Amino acid sequence: MSILHSVENNLEIIQKNIRDVCGKANRSPDEIQIIAVTKYVSVERAEEAVTSGVKHLGENRDDGLLKKWESISNKATWHFIGTLQSKKVKRIIDKVDYIHSLDRESLAEEIHKRTEKTVKCFIQVNVSGEDSKHGLPREEVLGFVQKLKAYPSIEVVGLMTMAPYTEDEAEIRKCFRDLKALQGQIQEMNLPYAPCKEMSMGMSNDYKIAIEEGATFIRIGSALVGNEQ
Repeated sequence: MSILHSVENNLEIIQKNIRDVCGKANRSPDEIQIIAVTKYVSVERAEEAVTSGVKHLGENRDDGLLKKWESISNKATWHFIGTLQSKKVKRIIDKVDYIHSLDRESLAEEIHKRTEKTVKCFIQVNVSGEDSKHGLPREEVLGFVQKLKAYPSIEVVGLMTMAPYTEDEAEIRKCFRDLKALQGQIQEMNLPYAPCKEMSMGMSNDYKIAIEEGATFIRIGSALVGNEQ
């Protein structure tokens, strides 16, 4: 069984890595937000993350989010990062600040129907084209963005993707670069409901590459909070 290091210690290591990468990429570390992905850890471990200075927590299941939200609530900014079934929207919509998995119009319709606030959404894009990954194909994204004009509760703050789990750095980098190019195309559309300034990409194994390629939110699980299960 692996040793579970303190979140504070892990956070210091990650923040140093971010500073180092940003120095090489001519970026400011202030541009990078760390989301602690707490889906495999206890409420206590998530609370430790917040106490250590983590401001963003990410969950991929409604039950896990609600359980942790009951204990932590407004001490953190909440991100729903998993596939979101339309029937689960009403359970989490008033608890989350960001949804990272908008990928179909039926989900947009349900989000709009269930809230009176503006919901910050990332469109999930399956850049790699892997069958195992969720998200829109790249060629469908621009048309999808235009359809979202019909749902004023949704603000497209950015794009999200997951790179292939591989040791081939060139393949990972291409995935992130393709998403960045797509972001540029959306920004050129000049849509007030889709500023698309954020990039949610990079996890424990590839966040350094993601930062080099323009990530603004990185989703870190095992390297930050570990895996207790």
